[in-house]
Amino acid sequence: MWDDHDICDGWGSLERSRTRSAIGQTMFTVAREMFLLFQHGATEADIPNLFADADGEALGWHHHFPDFEIIAPDLRSERGRRQIMGTRGWAMMDALRTGPVAKHVFLVSSVPLLGPRLSIVERIMMLMPSMQKYEDDLRDQWQSRAHRAEWQRMLSLCLDVLKHSDMTVLSGEIHLATQARMKGGARDLIQLIASGIAHDAPPQGYARALGFLAGLGEAPLADHPITISPLPGQTRRYVAERNYLVLCRRTGQWNAQWELEHSGRTCPLSL
Repeated sequence: MWDDHDICDGWGSLERSRTRSAIGQTMFTVAREMFLLFQHGATEADIPNLFADADGEALGWHHHFPDFEIIAPDLRSERGRRQIMGTRGWAMMDALRTGPVAKHVFLVSSVPLLGPRLSIVERIMMLMPSMQKYEDDLRDQWQSRAHRAEWQRMLSLCLDVLKHSDMTVLSGEIHLATQARMKGGARDLIQLIASGIAHDAPPQGYARALGFLAGLGEAPLADHPITISPLPGQTRRYVAERNYLVLCRRTGQWNAQWELEHSGRTCPLSL
């Protein structure tokens, strides 16, 4: 699934005058063609066979495998400054409420679904004009004040899935490694973040700042708090090392391990 960097930094969270301009639309068209070609080995003619929306307005996909399934919503094609997904994207996601669901569901979110209280940073930023150039970076996130209702809608959908299936969110984007949970009923929603295999590791101060925000807690849905915890064997909530994630299934049980550039591979985390 693509993210803003496959189009341009902050795509969809920038002013409409930029994304809807002739230059912006040309960039989007070319990026979309490259996404189809290099990530799916496809062209426009292949869209009905690959994506949930046969018209290709949203390029989300949903694949079924024995005992598990992977669903990857498109968080860019329909994105605007006040929405993450549009009608086409939500149609694919809402089908999870009624359709048959496997024992384990993996949800691919190109920006983290569970995260710290970034709305605090947004409020501070409005008081500091020199920092407002980073507004689109925060508006890109599910946790942005502009997307809170939509974030709650997605989390509520995940709670419905958790009534009958395990569910794990897979994400990257922040150039760090961490894990998060949202309290469910019989099951918790688990999120695994791994990113930065090619990107330089961010400063340690960035990881500590996010860890501080995470320590404040967040609960967009009442009685379902989100917690961000260190990886197995780590002491801080976020690891500022280049990394990648390994998922493994043995005798029906899934586990996850992070390969960290300097710290090595973590112990398995049971899903």
